[in-house]
Amino acid sequence: MPMQMNADMPSPTPFGETRPYTSRLSGLHRMPLEERIALVASLAGLDAADIAAMTGQGADALDRANASIENALGVVGLPLGIGTNLIVNGRDVLVPMAIEEPSVVAALSNGALLVREAGGVQASADASEMIGQIQIYDLDDPVAARARLLDHQDALLALANGTMPGMVSRGGGARDLQVRLIDTAMGTTLVVHLTVDVCDAMGANVVNSVAEALAPACERLTGGHVGLRVLSNLATQRLARATCRVPAARLASDSLEAEQAIRAFLAAQALADADPYRAATHNKGIMNGIDAVALATGNDWRAIEAGAHAWAARSGVYKPLSTWVRDPDGDLLGSIELPLTVGTQGGATRAHAVAPVALKIMRVQRAQELAEIMAAVGLVQNLAALRALTTEGIQRGHMRLHARQVALAAGAEGPEANDLVERLIAGGAISLSRAQALLKELRGE
Repeated sequence: MPMQMNADMPSPTPFGETRPYTSRLSGLHRMPLEERIALVASLAGLDAADIAAMTGQGADALDRANASIENALGVVGLPLGIGTNLIVNGRDVLVPMAIEEPSVVAALSNGALLVREAGGVQASADASEMIGQIQIYDLDDPVAARARLLDHQDALLALANGTMPGMVSRGGGARDLQVRLIDTAMGTTLVVHLTVDVCDAMGANVVNSVAEALAPACERLTGGHVGLRVLSNLATQRLARATCRVPAARLASDSLEAEQAIRAFLAAQALADADPYRAATHNKGIMNGIDAVALATGNDWRAIEAGAHAWAARSGVYKPLSTWVRDPDGDLLGSIELPLTVGTQGGATRAHAVAPVALKIMRVQRAQELAEIMAAVGLVQNLAALRALTTEGIQRGHMRLHARQVALAAGAEGPEANDLVERLIAGGAISLSRAQALLKELRGE
C-alpha cells in the first residue's frame, strides 16, 4: 500500500541530495524504513559510509529495530563478551556481557578467579514482586479516604487479579495493597501501593496495566482525583544479594603485601561510606557488570540503575551498594544488596535476538536466578575495580585495552594493530592523534 504522506511531512529525496536541516518531520514514523533513512540522510548530509554504519547489522536486525521503536534508522551494536571463572551458589556460570568499555569483561573474569578457590559467590533473590503506585489527591479527608481503601482491600485485590488471568494462572498476581499518606506541596496525597508477583517477567507492563485498571475504583472510594498510576522502579520487595570471601593471600601483589592490601580495601570502603563523591564511582564500578548483563539479556538497564541508586540513597545520604570487611581469619568478606528488576520471559527478552542466546549460555530460566547471578557479577566487578585501584592504580590495568581501542579507532587493521598497540604503550601517551601518526610511520606514509 502506498504511504499516505502528511501535508507537513517532507517527501524523501534521492540519496546524495541535501535539504535544509529541520527537526519538523511530522509523520516520519509512517514512512517505510528505506525512505526514512534517505530523508534523514538528506537533512543531515550523511554519505554512504554513514548509512552503512547505521544499517550494517543486517536485514533481520533492521526489521527488528523498525518493529521495536518509533522512527527507527538502524542499529547500534555493542561488543558481546563472556565473563569467565564465576561460580554462583556452587554452579559454574559463563556470563554474557554487552559493553563497549574495554576492561569490564576482563575485570569480572579476574575478580571471579580471586574468589573461586573460596567457593565463589553465594547469592539469593526475593520473589519477583513489583510495586504499582496509584496517586490520589484533592481529598477532603485523606485519613478517612485511606480507611475506605483498606476496608475494600480484598475487593481491590480481586479486581486486580481479574485483569491478569494469565499471570495468576502462572502462580503470580496481586499479593498486597497498602496505602500511604504523603505530605506534598499540593497537600496530603494518598499513594496506593499494589504489590504484584510478576513471576519471571520484569513486570513493568503488567503492573502499569493493573494500576490503570484499579484507578476508577480508587477514585470512587476516596472521592479524590487519580493522578499517576505506574510502577515504582524502587523495587524494595525485589532485592538480590550476594556475598564472597577473598583469601588475604590472593590480594598480595608486587607492590603490596596481603596485610597492606586488606588495609587498602578497608580504607577504600571507609571513604565510600563517608563520601558520596567516592560512593558514586564505587557504585558505577558495580553497575558496569550488572548493566552489561542486563543489555545482553534484553533487560531494562535504565530501570535497574534507577532502583539501584535510589536504594543507595535510602538513608538520605548516598552510600555504597557493597561492603567489604575483614573476617576473624584475616580474609576479606564482601557483600552487596540492591533491587534487581529483571526478567527471563516477555518483553525485550524475547524480542531481542541475542537475549535468549545469552540466557541459554548462562543456563538460566528463572528471573530470580538471573538476579542472583547479576548481584554476584556486581560484587565481583567491584572487587576487581577496588583491587586495581588499591594496588597498581586503575590506569595500568586499562592501558593495553585502551590502547587497542585507540589503535582500531585510528584505522589499524590485522597484525599492524598489535604493532601499534605496543608502540603506544611503549611511548606512554595513548591518544588518537599519536596513534594516527604512528600508524603512518608503520605504513611508511
